[in-house]
Order: sequence, then structure tokens, then C-alpha cells
Amino acid sequence: MVAVNVYLTFDGNCEEAFNFYKSVFGGEFAVFTRFNEMPSVEGQPAMSEADGNLVMHVMLPISAETSLMASDTGSAWSSNFKQGNNCSLSINTTSKDEADHLFNGLSAGGQITMPLEQTFWGAYFGMFTDKFGVHWMVNYDAPQDK
Repeated sequence: MVAVNVYLTFDGNCEEAFNFYKSVFGGEFAVFTRFNEMPSVEGQPAMSEADGNLVMHVMLPISAETSLMASDTGSAWSSNFKQGNNCSLSINTTSKDEADHLFNGLSAGGQITMPLEQTFWGAYFGMFTDKFGVHWMVNYDAPQDK
């Protein structure tokens, strides 16, 4: 079964916002990573220390079925950030085939911002804006061998 969660984007104050949400909803962060934790990419300029300290991904479960998720946008990649377009729907699928089907179907006629591909954090992931202007993320986490 597909799970859909809200994914928020902040202009540098994600950590502050999520500490606030945590104080209201309770619980603990299931994930909290910063941009300086991702591997460097050959040919890409080094990111500033300030951008490296921004939140790359945070996840706060708020019920058995729902999580709030978010990241910051930084100076090098914030050209499309505007207050009001800082929300995406994040779909977590149960198979790679389901991820492909939903990504290809929903992105038809829209603008792909990150192709669906295997990521350094281990997920099969992609992002797009559909033809109606809605921002989407599609994610599949393969079961881990124990």
C-alpha cells in the first residue's frame, strides 16, 4: 500500500521549525541529516559551511501512518524557493515497479526535477512538479538484508 506524507521545504530554518513541531507533537526524529553528510560529487563546487549545516532531511512521525518530513534549501539551490511553494506530497511505495508506475503516470506533462534513480542514501527516489503545479516526491526503500 502507498503511503503519502507532507514534505515541507524551509529557507534555512528547518531545524528551528521541526524542533517546534516536535515540542507540539512529541516523539523523536526518525531521521535527521545535514547536507554536509552527503558525499561530495566530482565536478561540483564545494558547498559553503553554512549550507553544509542546513537540514538535508528530517522526519518526525506524528501517527502510525503519517510523518512530517522536510529539508532546507540553500543559497546554491534556492532559486525556485518561494513562500507558498514549499510543500510537496511524498509517496512511499511498496515496490520499485509501483514507484516507476506512479512517477511516470503523475509526472506526465509535468516537469521532472530529479529523475527516479538509486540514491546515495539507498532509496530509489525522484521528484517532479505535475502539470497542475503540484510538487511530488516518489520513494521506494528496498527491504534491508539482516
